[in-house]
Amino acid sequence: MDAALGGVRVLDLTTGTAGPLAAMLLGDFGADVVKVEAPGGDPGRARAGFAMANRNKRSRVLDPRTGDGRRRLDALLAGADICVTGTGSAALGLCAGDPERLTVRFPRLVHLHMPPYLEDTPWPGGAESNALLSAALGTSLRQSSFAGGPVDPVYPHFLYVQAVWGACAAVAALVERRRSGHGQRVTAGGAHGAMVAMPLQFLRTPGAAPTDTAVGAGGPSPLYSRYRCADGEWLFVAGLTAKFQRIALRVLGLDHLLDAAGTDGDLDRLLAPENRPALRTRIAEIFATRDCADWHRAFTAADCPTAPVATRDAWLDHPQVRAIGMAVTLDDPVHGPVTMPGNPIHLAATPAAITGPAPRPDDAGDVRWTPRPAPAGPAPRQAGPLAGYRVLDLGMVLAGPYTGTLLAELGADVVKVEIPSGDGWRERGLIYIRGQRGLAVDLRTDEGRDLFLRLVRGADVVIDNFRPGVLDRLGIAHDRLLEANPRLVALSITAFGAGGPMSDAPGFDPLLQAMSGIMAAQGGADEPVLLTMAVNDVTVAALTALAACVALAHRDRTGEGQSGWTSLAGAATFAQSEELVRLPGRPPAPQGGRDFRGPGPLDRFYRTADGWIRLYATGEADVRALEKLLGPPGEATEQELERYFAARTRRDAMAALIGAGVPAAPARPVAELPDDPQLRRWEAFHRLPRPGDTSLYATGRWAGFSRTPNDRVLLPPGVGEHTTEILRHLGLDGAAIAGLCERGVVRQGGPMVLRAFGAYR
Repeated sequence: MDAALGGVRVLDLTTGTAGPLAAMLLGDFGADVVKVEAPGGDPGRARAGFAMANRNKRSRVLDPRTGDGRRRLDALLAGADICVTGTGSAALGLCAGDPERLTVRFPRLVHLHMPPYLEDTPWPGGAESNALLSAALGTSLRQSSFAGGPVDPVYPHFLYVQAVWGACAAVAALVERRRSGHGQRVTAGGAHGAMVAMPLQFLRTPGAAPTDTAVGAGGPSPLYSRYRCADGEWLFVAGLTAKFQRIALRVLGLDHLLDAAGTDGDLDRLLAPENRPALRTRIAEIFATRDCADWHRAFTAADCPTAPVATRDAWLDHPQVRAIGMAVTLDDPVHGPVTMPGNPIHLAATPAAITGPAPRPDDAGDVRWTPRPAPAGPAPRQAGPLAGYRVLDLGMVLAGPYTGTLLAELGADVVKVEIPSGDGWRERGLIYIRGQRGLAVDLRTDEGRDLFLRLVRGADVVIDNFRPGVLDRLGIAHDRLLEANPRLVALSITAFGAGGPMSDAPGFDPLLQAMSGIMAAQGGADEPVLLTMAVNDVTVAALTALAACVALAHRDRTGEGQSGWTSLAGAATFAQSEELVRLPGRPPAPQGGRDFRGPGPLDRFYRTADGWIRLYATGEADVRALEKLLGPPGEATEQELERYFAARTRRDAMAALIGAGVPAAPARPVAELPDDPQLRRWEAFHRLPRPGDTSLYATGRWAGFSRTPNDRVLLPPGVGEHTTEILRHLGLDGAAIAGLCERGVVRQGGPMVLRAFGAYR
């Protein structure tokens, strides 16, 4: 069986988390990945995550300070297709100071640069740090908590998403190179990873009051939260949509509240912010009357999704995780048997293969790659590396549509296909459907299905996130789609994947947060925490976009289309990459706590006179510098640091820390970010017009491409806004389209009107 990236050569010049994981994902699909290490080896070899992030790689130790080492590195670069740089690359003589040097010298090379932030790291030392990213980009201040203020993330989720998105962007550039023959520089920084991971939290209306996060660790919605049961166990109830909210109220015996004075059966009124505290208290009292298993059975019988909150220690042993291949054991040359998360992307024709453990230093010996030929002709430019590719997005709510938007950011022509009444989540989830054209068609009708299949014949990718069985009932299962277009890439996102005891069960992001141990880990010994970041939804969307690019790379080389799938369960496993790795003698993975400020006195948030800063003094030099700042007696204890920062403004505290060379970042609210000069240079925010004088500001460019930059502002489509345009492209005339509209098969609508709404998490 041919590997999707067979024949692709990857040079991994990174250390840390994001870069090595990105290169690992390429190696899982057959790329020949050589990890280049400076003398002394990768300093992260002692970490548990090293065994996973460097599987399927070979190691080559080079000293770039010597002429021979430099020549050998240049020879590898001349023969590589993708070179990954970022954290650790400066030790090999490669840094961000001369960004075009590699692609000028090696014009066929795709240079994937994955810096800790963007071109400049705004904290001293330039270390890769999920904690400092979260503080600097406002996301720590968006996490729900009891007291408000910033919450420190236990997991480096931004780095994990950066890894997936970086691999995706690099493969997209590789797909474009097959057409043009030219490489380019691709930048997927830590800031990009954060933007991809939390697009809803970056959505901002100028002048609007900041979101109230002091709503408890369960989030703002009483019907989309977790509750302690009579036996002390916790259960998450996924009452996200009106359907499940009504079911939840009925199971709890509270459906009478919909008839109470002032609600008139309106769920929005019942769940309005002023009513939430009393409703949450009443629901908590009811849950405390029965054991967790009893409540779980009652909600399941009523078809309302729930999940008991579990710890992550047992997640790799869960029957569903095992069934979908997300627990893999390798014989590591240093540690012996190591169990780790598998690859969450399942492609039918070119599956991932995890065959080799992390390498010993220099186990590759003298790698001899033949140089890649220089490209012919001038380097063409286009709006995105996937310009010219067509994607049909059948997704609803979040993960499916967001996959389409990520591919639109890469330049693809993405069509959002939805029922004539529209995706019920589209207004609240406008950030997840941007950059797409809107087609409203009833696939339950013969005419609607036939129109869709005609579109499939000219498409490259089809994405859905329906519950299992829906595609079959609609008559558009993967085999039918591939029959219509053998070159098609057909991808499905489900909650639990194909096969296993839970494959047909529905699921939402927080159900997997609960089941996989993410909630419990963030809460530590206190209450489990619902992450404001929809970690599993956004991770699976990025993984599915990567799956599409990998399958297109294979298709464009062989002519073979294929089907595939990803899952929230797989994403929940990948989203705990290092934390789930099992090897002898590893220290326990980090745990959080109530309104968690950080793991230690030198590595946590501190309140200043007018805000917060995130201190990250993890090295000996940092400690000495802090002691000098504090003055006599100069001991950097938590109490001393609290007094020091409380007496200073955030600006003054940051100036002192930066002047002393101590890594730190201000805890900035999202409202401050559009004024950041570096974020402006990278188009981190785009203005989305609204009626009147107000606008929304949303995430802008999610990656940088030196030769194929996307130049569009991605706007969300109205229901059926582009129906006539799309059907005319199929050859239908105005009379035929009007007839379809009259019969309710399709709908022609107008542009979407962007409205403000309250946060649901």
